[in-house]
Amino acid sequence: MLRKEFIKSAALLVGGSAITPINKFSEIQESTKGISSIKFKKGLGFGMIKEEISLIDKFKLVKDLGFNGIEFNSPVEFSLKDLLDAKNKTGIEIPSLVNSDHWKKPLSDPDPSVRKFIIDSVGKSLQEIKELGGDTVLVVPGIVSENVSYEAAYKNALDSVRKLIPYVEKTGMKIGLENVWNNFLLSPLEAKQFVDTIDHPLIGWYFDIGNVLRYGWPEHWIKTLGKRIVKLHVKEFSRDVMSKEGLWKGFNVELTKGDINWPAVVKSLNDINYKGEWMTLELAAGDRTYLAKLSEKFDEIIK
Repeated sequence: MLRKEFIKSAALLVGGSAITPINKFSEIQESTKGISSIKFKKGLGFGMIKEEISLIDKFKLVKDLGFNGIEFNSPVEFSLKDLLDAKNKTGIEIPSLVNSDHWKKPLSDPDPSVRKFIIDSVGKSLQEIKELGGDTVLVVPGIVSENVSYEAAYKNALDSVRKLIPYVEKTGMKIGLENVWNNFLLSPLEAKQFVDTIDHPLIGWYFDIGNVLRYGWPEHWIKTLGKRIVKLHVKEFSRDVMSKEGLWKGFNVELTKGDINWPAVVKSLNDINYKGEWMTLELAAGDRTYLAKLSEKFDEIIK
């Protein structure tokens, strides 16, 4: 499924069904008070801002709501000059970009010409994020399907990521490989082994906290991946809603009201001494009121 469909499937979380008792998060939070020593930075995806205002005003809005940065898709739809102008005038950072081609033309594709295309595309994204003053490009490492076996996907993805090493060394930028529902690298041990096999300091893991609830527990993944985590994506998920209403409906739950044990997640990040700073929301789009509510919930999590 396309990444944009993935995000769209996560329906508006504010006002969503609260399957978990309202006081569950507060009780856990109270019992683990004081565990966070990391200074997290709050980000959100540009596509989440559903306001008919100018680019610079969107940056100002994000700042007013207490966020620190915005993540864009790459190639970016705005001129780099305009983005840098908005960034410099507001102080809002652009820490990372999401490559837009990595799903339709995956690094694991059996066709060498497709793999060359996406390698070049990611290379351009790395150059863009360097010029924008960030440090990371998110890439899905591969896709297993009826027509592409797990073994073939693994071999091709490994080869493709290795071919990206000259690009990361030229730019000094990082590649963050993300866990999505791609039938590939389904356990933290596999994800760790994949990164360790590549063995490059600028290639790590862009860990999506909500995506992993289908397979396990994010705090376990965090402890296993450790220093390999370069950035974090934030969304909520409910296994109960998933089982009752359908797989993708699991995302239709308010932030902090699903099955993610956020205090345990933050404790795990402290335990591994997470250096990536950023926790970036990847949720459905909404207006100022919706985003303000998410910012408040975000503060609950990181405190």
